[in-house]
Amino acid sequence: MDKIMEVINYFKTIELKQVIDILIAIAIVIFFYIFSSGLAYVVIRIFKRRKTDKNIIKKMPFYKPLKIFFIVFGIYLATRILQVTGRAMEIITLTFQIICTILVAKVLADCFKSESTTMQKFKEKFLNNTDDNRVNFLYKVIRVFIYIIAILTIIGLLGINLNAILAGLGVGSVVLTLAAQDTAKNLFGGVMIIIDKPFIIGDWVQTTNFEGIVEDITFRSTCIRTFDNSLVNIPNGVLSNEAIINWSKMEKRKYKLDLKLPLDTPVEVIQRITSKIYFMLINHPSVINDDTYVKFDEIAEDGISIMIYVFTNSVDYGSYLNAKEHINKNILEILEKEGVDLAYPTNTVIVKNSKNLKIDDKKAIGK
Repeated sequence: MDKIMEVINYFKTIELKQVIDILIAIAIVIFFYIFSSGLAYVVIRIFKRRKTDKNIIKKMPFYKPLKIFFIVFGIYLATRILQVTGRAMEIITLTFQIICTILVAKVLADCFKSESTTMQKFKEKFLNNTDDNRVNFLYKVIRVFIYIIAILTIIGLLGINLNAILAGLGVGSVVLTLAAQDTAKNLFGGVMIIIDKPFIIGDWVQTTNFEGIVEDITFRSTCIRTFDNSLVNIPNGVLSNEAIINWSKMEKRKYKLDLKLPLDTPVEVIQRITSKIYFMLINHPSVINDDTYVKFDEIAEDGISIMIYVFTNSVDYGSYLNAKEHINKNILEILEKEGVDLAYPTNTVIVKNSKNLKIDDKKAIGK
């Protein structure tokens, strides 16, 4: 009962002006919370008058930070109405400033993304001849720089001495260097990949242990989607020190075949076959005529060898397989028309002193 009376007496001591201030503060918080989306929309429309679609505006990098800013601003304004003083007001003001710094950094960093409309226009105007890898790397560097400035600003707002931090980093630089050797290698490897451009996003590459399509190149690692649909993150330090085959850079694909014909194939038939295969290849739409060879290569124990050596313009693996299949079918059709079968490995057994063999042995040999 005494506690209830204390509460009642406390409310009796509250002046009418304080009650009004509390109600105004609550109303301000509610107002900014409810209308934060509308206020953000209005601000963006002021600077982007051509943008009228709400869905497009909501996807812009300014929208969400502005919405959060208005909510935080409403809370800060309510504390000013309540006339909070002393240490509490200093903490509230500092918190408001830190949140504003983070929001500004977030807005600026989001502007430097490849999907940003502003950056797309900037690339078309100033970086039109630069590949996407370098542009994305530049954007990442700028975003990191923005966040570093934001962190330094927040450190300054907190009243921390930057000189002391830098001195501490100087003392611990040896420890950091030893602990971050792999990270430094990966960062340097990422820079070298961007500069040398052994591959770009979308290329089909093959490393010592993996093969697939490059999906992303970051500061630390490169993401490759393998052909079994798994995603592999390979450290850039590893990639920069090993051989990489970039299949996407191929200008042509080699097709080579050693055709074995029986030893008893007449010379004129061999000449007709080589001529027909050569004529078929130079007229094939997938064959590059500059390096087309169909030659009577060698005579071996298991048959006569005809070497077929050409290049196709079908760089994509699927189209290359289709071209290869079509060439193989045409070769088999030529052999079929000439009445020649492909040679196959055979063994000849010569039996001496057959007169001394028994009748059963001769039958077995005949079989």
